[in-house]
Amino acid sequence: MSLLLQSLVLGVLLGGLYALLAAGLTLYFGVMRVVMIAHSAFLILAAYLAWFFTSSTGLDPLLSLLVTVPLFFVLGVAMQRLLISRLRPATLTMMSVLLTFSIALVIEGMLGFVFSGTQRRIRLPYGGQSLEFFGANVAVVKLIAFGLAATSLLALYLLLKKTQFGQALRATIQHPEAARLVGINTERVAGYGFGLGLATAAIGGTALSLDSTIYPSLHWHWIGPLMAIIVVGGLGSIPGAAIAALVLGLGQSLLQIPLGTTWAQTFFYLALFATLMVRPQGFFGGRLAQRF
Repeated sequence: MSLLLQSLVLGVLLGGLYALLAAGLTLYFGVMRVVMIAHSAFLILAAYLAWFFTSSTGLDPLLSLLVTVPLFFVLGVAMQRLLISRLRPATLTMMSVLLTFSIALVIEGMLGFVFSGTQRRIRLPYGGQSLEFFGANVAVVKLIAFGLAATSLLALYLLLKKTQFGQALRATIQHPEAARLVGINTERVAGYGFGLGLATAAIGGTALSLDSTIYPSLHWHWIGPLMAIIVVGGLGSIPGAAIAALVLGLGQSLLQIPLGTTWAQTFFYLALFATLMVRPQGFFGGRLAQRF
C-alpha cells in the first residue's frame, strides 16, 4: 500500500509538471494552428540557462526565472513576427512543423557547441531531502517543481480569464475572424500569445532542471509525450491539456511498478493511438475549451 500511495503522489506531481510543459504547445496551436516541435528544445535551453546561472553565481536556479521568462517572451514574439507570420495560411500547420523542427536542431547544435555533450546536473543543497506523507517519501525538489507548475498554471488561468488581453486571446483562439470584426488586433495578440507560450517553456525548463540530468539532445525524449498530452486533451484546450497531463502522469507512475520506467513511457503513445482512433478531437477538449 505504501508503494501504491507513493506512486499516486508521484503521479500527481509528475502530471502537474507535464501540464506546465504542455501548456505552451496548446497555446501555439490554439492561437495560430502552429505545431511547435521546438518547444521541448526551448525547455532544455531554459534548463541549461538555469544550470549556467547556478554554476556561475552559486544562487538558486529559480532566481534565473527573473531573466529567462522575459527573455523567452521576447524571443517568442520575435519568432512569431519574423518567422511564423511569413508562412502561408493554407500550409501553415504543415510548414510550421518543418520550420520549428529546424529551430530545434539549431538549438541542439548550439547547446552542444557551447556546453559540449557532457551531461549536466544542478547540485542543490536540498537536492537529497525528502518529506514523508502517510508513508510515502517525496523529494523536496519534486514538490518545488509541482508548486512552480501549479503557480504558473494558476497565473496563466487568471491572465486568460480575468484580463482584457486574456479575453482577446481567447477570442482569437475560438474565432479569429469574429475577433477581427470586433476590433481585436489578432496579429499582435498572436505574437503575445506565442511569447506567452515560450515563457511557459522557460518556467518548465527551470522546473525540469531541478531534478533532471540534462544534455543537448534531451528534447527528443520530451516532444513525444508532450504531443500525446495535447492530442489526448484536445488541441487548443489548455484545461484539456492539464487534465490529460494529470491522467497520463498518474498512469505512467502506476505502470512503473509492474513494468519499469522504460515500458511505462509507452503509455503515452498507446493513449495517443487510442485517441486518434476513437476521438481524434481529444477527450477533454470541445465544450471545455469553449467555456475556458
